[in-house]
Amino acid sequence: MIEQIKGGVTAAKGFEASGTAANIKYKDRMDMAMIYSEAPCNVAGTFTTNVVKAAPVLWDKDIVDNSPYAQAVVVNAGIANACTGKQGMDYCREEAQTVSGLLNIPENSVLVGSTGVIGMQLPMERINEGIKKLAAAKNGSIEAGTTASKAIMTTDTVNKEIAVQFELDGKTVTVGGMSKGSGMIHPNMCTMLAYITTDVAISKPLLQEALSNSIVDSYNMISVDGDTSTNDTCLVLANGLAGNNEITQKGEGYDKFCEALNFVNTYLARKMAGDGEGATALFETTVMNAATKQEARILAKSVIGSSLCKAAIYGHDANFGRFLCALGYSGVKFDPEQVELYFESSAGKLLIYKDGAAVDYSEEKATEILSQPEVTVLVDMKMGKETATAWGCDLTYDYVKINADYRS
Repeated sequence: MIEQIKGGVTAAKGFEASGTAANIKYKDRMDMAMIYSEAPCNVAGTFTTNVVKAAPVLWDKDIVDNSPYAQAVVVNAGIANACTGKQGMDYCREEAQTVSGLLNIPENSVLVGSTGVIGMQLPMERINEGIKKLAAAKNGSIEAGTTASKAIMTTDTVNKEIAVQFELDGKTVTVGGMSKGSGMIHPNMCTMLAYITTDVAISKPLLQEALSNSIVDSYNMISVDGDTSTNDTCLVLANGLAGNNEITQKGEGYDKFCEALNFVNTYLARKMAGDGEGATALFETTVMNAATKQEARILAKSVIGSSLCKAAIYGHDANFGRFLCALGYSGVKFDPEQVELYFESSAGKLLIYKDGAAVDYSEEKATEILSQPEVTVLVDMKMGKETATAWGCDLTYDYVKINADYRS
């Protein structure tokens, strides 16, 4: 049984974290974070599908693929270190060297992350000073993990962290995580950064498989604005300090870990979708009774990715034709006269469309349902047994305001 507990990346045994202000871009808040494990970690990662990949993505991919283990992560907010050429890669190495010297760990065990404005070079003097502060301040308290989660924010309005526990081989195993993401978010990894820590003992191949499978129905099912970032990164570090028998093959232990990892990733994904730039509501679409799982995913993502659907959610407007239209151009073949469409939130559930036409519903009730901070469009395809859920947010005037002057 999975139990949600207080905390984030420091909840698991052996992990420490810190956050600090390095004055990289923001003048009034923290903008650098560190995660450190007392013991070497098996590491898994998934990264942006954008052809244009930021230097930290290339650096981390190499660590995940070729290093025997990882032990620390350092992240900066404000500048993405993307489209920065050889100098950007050199700066990743310089960051790793600084961390290596301060923490007495190998350079190739240091992962780096960046988020913010594309095309600017990192101010390395300030970055290195920030790393020194982070190394001195890191500790294993719950508060330190929260501090780190706040330090990686850009246009996020709230920090995002979670931790869960479960029993395995008579041992308590913990999975914790933090993420950031508010804009330039679209399915297939999204400017999201996510860092997951766990004290489970698990082989590297199975850790990577668990993560790769988990993102399909979590991070890959969210969209804010249709733009896939250059910097998307999700890393999982497992240090084995829980003391369970190492998971080296699939079975009950692996399944339990996957369930916990999915819980954490789905929680963080929903939090990022609901905190989209300028958003006032989490916009969820669940497609059920689709012919295949993949078709369910495609249909759900088509709805939450539609600017017109997102605008309808913002206006609390029961303009059901927009949702049907988004289903119709998804590429999935279906009979519109079989589909049923509902609006659902804490204010209730309402059938809107059935048998090829609108039903006699109350506009006032529909508006009430769509006015809640979390709104679901529920679609019954009546074609099979498969279900998928995607998450987005409404589209507001503030999204344009935020992104029109993002560099200033």
